[in-house]
Amino acid sequence: MGFFDSDIVQQEAKKLFDDYQSLTQLGSDYGKFDREGKKMFIEQMEAMMDRYRIFMKRFELSEDFMAQMTVEQMKTQLDQFGITPQQMFDQMNYTLERMKAELERQV
Repeated sequence: MGFFDSDIVQQEAKKLFDDYQSLTQLGSDYGKFDREGKKMFIEQMEAMMDRYRIFMKRFELSEDFMAQMTVEQMKTQLDQFGITPQQMFDQMNYTLERMKAELERQV
């Protein structure tokens, strides 16, 4: 069975995509959130990024041709921006850490 034939993989991919879309839409109002709302948003983004990191690791570890092609496509796309997948995750973490630091200063 191929990597993408798994119901579990398909369900997790859809859930990750849906959650990411919801959070990015919600994030457009981040400046209007109160302190607790901002804290919840950051926590949800961190949890989603952890899930995404695990999901991508599954792709990398899979011997399935389509999974490997997906990893290569992601690397090629990111390379157009001059970054690696690790740098993308690092930048996202850095952004979330800055958001948390900003919250702490507002106390």
